[in-house]
Amino acid sequence: MPGQYADAWESFWRDAPKEAGTVFWDAAPERTAGRHLPLFGPHFGGRPVVDLGCGNGTQTRFLARRYPRVVGVDLSEAAIGRARETVAAPPGPAAAAPGAATPAVTGPGPEVPDRPEQANHAPDFRALDAADPGAVRALREELGECDVYLRGVLHQCPPHDRPRIAASVATLVGERGRAFVVEPAEAGGATLASLMGRPGGPPPSLAAVFAHGIRPMEMPDASVPEFFREAGLEVLDDGTAPLALTVAGEDGTPLDLPSTWLVAGRADG
Repeated sequence: MPGQYADAWESFWRDAPKEAGTVFWDAAPERTAGRHLPLFGPHFGGRPVVDLGCGNGTQTRFLARRYPRVVGVDLSEAAIGRARETVAAPPGPAAAAPGAATPAVTGPGPEVPDRPEQANHAPDFRALDAADPGAVRALREELGECDVYLRGVLHQCPPHDRPRIAASVATLVGERGRAFVVEPAEAGGATLASLMGRPGGPPPSLAAVFAHGIRPMEMPDASVPEFFREAGLEVLDDGTAPLALTVAGEDGTPLDLPSTWLVAGRADG
């Protein structure tokens, strides 16, 4: 993804505040990957886990507390630089926001416990263009078949790159791996519009996204499973789940976007 899109993300991460909770989607793992764990945990095996589009590595570090080998990759060198800086700092303990209820998650999946015997495995971080087949093949050759965590990446990509990223996921999972994919639902556009239309202006974390030329939430829900089917994978599980944000509503309650999730892989894997 060379050019304007890559430049937008590089400048975004270069300019973003470093304090926790200041990037629009960079919510604590207990509200993000922790909510997703019961959904993908039953499908992931003992394979390496790739956090594709890892940003500053908040969720990657969470995953590394549960899986022996975790690699976070991102297009932005600035994001990877931040991830490497903080790799030694584990996520803080779970903390429920005052008055916040746990939104409903649909789809099967038993609770997956922490795996303390696998704790303290530091994740690795790499700058990698997920739409570059050669770079992805090289990672696959190094790691072998992987499980992939892909959160909120496709919706803000250029449309022509979405099928390429799905194909990259198919390369990484191989015959037996699984991919967990979660993307904001079209219904979340109303939440975004409400935030943008606040009388005092949008929250700074959201304004920063648009100021850097990033355009989120411009993807039909139905297109997501089709990208992976066209890449040769089957949808093995799916449902809805909240996608946590770092901004609050007018009453101070932390906001979530509605999202859809799926698990993809080869059925005979």
